[in-house]
Amino acid sequence: MIRRRRLTVYGLAAVAATAGVIHGLWRERTAAADNAPAGLWDLRFEQPDGGELVMASLRGGVLVVNFWASWCAPCVREMPQLDRFHRAYSPRWRVVGLAIDGASQVQAFLKRTPVSFPIALAGIDGTDLMRRLGNVQGVLPFTVILDGSGAVARVKVGETTFDELLMWAEQIRGAGG
Repeated sequence: MIRRRRLTVYGLAAVAATAGVIHGLWRERTAAADNAPAGLWDLRFEQPDGGELVMASLRGGVLVVNFWASWCAPCVREMPQLDRFHRAYSPRWRVVGLAIDGASQVQAFLKRTPVSFPIALAGIDGTDLMRRLGNVQGVLPFTVILDGSGAVARVKVGETTFDELLMWAEQIRGAGG
């Protein structure tokens, strides 16, 4: 009798543990299905040329969002890498640069170093968006990749390279991105 109770208790404990693991995995998967910060797709940013970047227009595909500033040496070094990646992978992958900088500084930078992907002015408010996307330190440069469902697929604090972007593209494509 005692042995049967013990087996019943162990069996119930195993069922409860399994249910807990399944529930945890389900919560992770559900959260990852759209873990871009609330309101991201509603944002609009001025562009240095006077236009407007509407984030909703970028929804639905794989998106590389790079936070940068003209005064940030690693940011300046990675811009040609991002541009090369954009030219190689567009339109399947899109790249957008959000400058934590003022319009005149960004305009001067783009005259010296033109890029083929959209640049927008996030200003100092962009640091809050960076944090909500996973950059808790708030440092530059910062790159985040959102997959086709809007989930954060990769984050990188610090300078990125063309080869690193290629590696991510292969990994995400292999995962259905």
